[in-house]
Amino acid sequence: MFIDEAKIHVKAGDGGMGCVSFRREKYVPKGGPDGGDGGDGGSVILVADASKDTLLDFSGKHHWKAGRGLQGMGKKMYGLSGDDLIVAVPPGTLVYDAEHDLRLADLNVPGKRIVVARGGKGGRGNWHFRSSTNQAPRYAEPGTEGQERNLRLELKLIADIGLVGMPNAGKSTLLRAVSAARPKVADYPFTTLEPILGLVELVGDRRMVVADIPGLIEGAQHGAGLGHAFLKHIERTKIIVHLLDLYPPDGSSPADNYRTIRKELEAFSPALAQKREVIAANKTDLSVDSDALDQLRNDLPGKTIFPISGATRQGTEPLLEQLWQVVREERNRDEFEEMPESPV
Repeated sequence: MFIDEAKIHVKAGDGGMGCVSFRREKYVPKGGPDGGDGGDGGSVILVADASKDTLLDFSGKHHWKAGRGLQGMGKKMYGLSGDDLIVAVPPGTLVYDAEHDLRLADLNVPGKRIVVARGGKGGRGNWHFRSSTNQAPRYAEPGTEGQERNLRLELKLIADIGLVGMPNAGKSTLLRAVSAARPKVADYPFTTLEPILGLVELVGDRRMVVADIPGLIEGAQHGAGLGHAFLKHIERTKIIVHLLDLYPPDGSSPADNYRTIRKELEAFSPALAQKREVIAANKTDLSVDSDALDQLRNDLPGKTIFPISGATRQGTEPLLEQLWQVVREERNRDEFEEMPESPV
């Protein structure tokens, strides 16, 4: 089951109480205060874990609590600190404070972490309060409470390439052809019900991650079909592949279908609609001539169109090479933008 949103409650551990104690030993009748400090409470930490791919772990468990610190003891002994609670989430998880609708972190890199609730501090024991005028203090500090928060988690998949198109355009078939992913393929609409990732490997140790999402139809922005909420899973992609069926079973125009998809992308996010794109005309294995492809090129002047067949893999190599060039350029640009400035 693919779960991409979750609401959870996190509670860090409270700090332990300080201890009120006095030294009592033979021949030391007035040893003075020796109460130790309480232990610190554990913190709640979210960590991006590459072995996770959905937020399923949070669908049945909403409360996450770290260990509390133990009370201090005599002989100036500290109480044991509570254990931190490490919570694994899939890379690409956005963490929000639900009450203030404030984004706390984007865990977009495996290993990246954030402390979402800090543990309370342990209270000081009575030996801290000794002085020349108060040689036998009979009080200690209580521990402070750990932070408590309501969080909203939202998963946006991390992929290089996003596949978009009408239902039954052949996106799943193409993903099966170019990667080891095995999405469901059938002859009825909306066979893909959730986003699927596939790893494409090219010669020369070149790799790209492709995201296949459910098909879009006109009015998806208003809830038609499966809606368009899943478009958030291609917001991180570097390039979008518009897959067009050259021979739509409903007799519609491939060019009109392209414009429909563009309209839905723009309605969801202008930034998403402005991403670099490649158009692939699928199902060329059904053609006996080039009339349909020529008509599509006439209807979309100025657009580069790659004729392919996901079923026979015809034309997929030139398409993948073009995609790799774009992905490489975007990766190099991202690395350049993240480079720190040289000191003057």
